[in-house]
Amino acid sequence: MPAFTTKMSNIDKWLIFSILEPGFISSIKIACVFGSSGNEALIVNKDDEVYALGSNCSGCLGLGDSHGSLEPRKVEALCKKGIESFAYGSGPHVLAITSEGELYSWGHNGYCQLGNGGTNQGLSPGLISSNVLGRKVIEVACGSHHSIALTSDGEVYSWGQNNCGQVGLGTTTNQPTPRKVTAGIGSRKCISVACGQTSSMAVLDNGEVYGWGYNGNGQLGIGGNANQANPYRVSNLQGVVIQKIVCGYAHTMALTDEGVLYAWGANSYGQLGTGNKTNQVLPVRIATEIGRNYF
Repeated sequence: MPAFTTKMSNIDKWLIFSILEPGFISSIKIACVFGSSGNEALIVNKDDEVYALGSNCSGCLGLGDSHGSLEPRKVEALCKKGIESFAYGSGPHVLAITSEGELYSWGHNGYCQLGNGGTNQGLSPGLISSNVLGRKVIEVACGSHHSIALTSDGEVYSWGQNNCGQVGLGTTTNQPTPRKVTAGIGSRKCISVACGQTSSMAVLDNGEVYGWGYNGNGQLGIGGNANQANPYRVSNLQGVVIQKIVCGYAHTMALTDEGVLYAWGANSYGQLGTGNKTNQVLPVRIATEIGRNYF
């Protein structure tokens, strides 16, 4: 779901950073911009301190309160934790992983998307302990109200809202804590995960792609529009090796080991790059040279 971890060379293009002092901007190591109009941001500086600024919808700045801020405020719970990346769900909620593979969550929690077993809003980052404590989380993704984590062992864990099967556990019951996804995938290792609004995708180490959850726009890439409560293989990508996958609200893109780009799902705004505005229920190869350089 839309959140942008920006390159430092592009940071001055974001309006939310326009009032920051040049000295502060030069100290930034990671910047994640999110919110309905890019009006919230989380920042990690070169001293491993974490700051937040913006509107603070549902407490997604992690400051311990619901007050917005035009100036950077320190997120004490994350300072000196070695934060390496963030993920944002438009519900909204936020996940963060550390260099040690620890996983933090905060924000809206009405559907258990914070993975702490409850439904109370999280105004400050909280460490997720159930099932993932002791495992090194290396990648996270958020749907609107569900979350996915990938470990260094190639395991996928999911939790949160599950009305369309987006948690991938074979049911449509919400999942309050992280639970390992095994159906369809088995014991094979995953290397990449992504979430749409109410869908989920995973790439295995052999380049195969699996999708589950809502499929009303064909965003799972399996043909047709039936939802899937368990991971389902995208068989039309047979013969290509996918290395990376990303999702928009209701469409998906995948990059091969040769830099070839495939896209499928919703296309009402031409977001697939196919030259038309027709939804695609199966992966379509995109005629472009940007592939590897862009991702």
